[in-house]
Amino acid sequence: MSRDHVNHICAALPGATASDPTTELDSWKVGGKMFACFGDRINGVSVKTNSVETAQMLIDAGAASKARYFHKSWVTVPFDAEPEELQHRLTTSYDIIVKSLSKKVQATLALDR
Repeated sequence: MSRDHVNHICAALPGATASDPTTELDSWKVGGKMFACFGDRINGVSVKTNSVETAQMLIDAGAASKARYFHKSWVTVPFDAEPEELQHRLTTSYDIIVKSLSKKVQATLALDR
């Protein structure tokens, strides 16, 4: 997998927008809130999990690593993870962020996936 693959998955999510990329960091947002972040120096994508416990379970299982500079509920999933796992983690992170948005903002998203 690669950054291009992550971009492809994220672009297909309703209301998801790519941030203005810098030379080192790209992120995807929905409703103005980030759900995925990756950069030139990281071999993976950082995503939000539903809890610190879930994040720790993924780290302990070797499926992810601690996401540097993020809250403990975020993990970094390597680009070489199974494609289904990478897609699952990205869409889960997206769903968590969407649920945290106000109902008014959610109503502006085309959420019929």
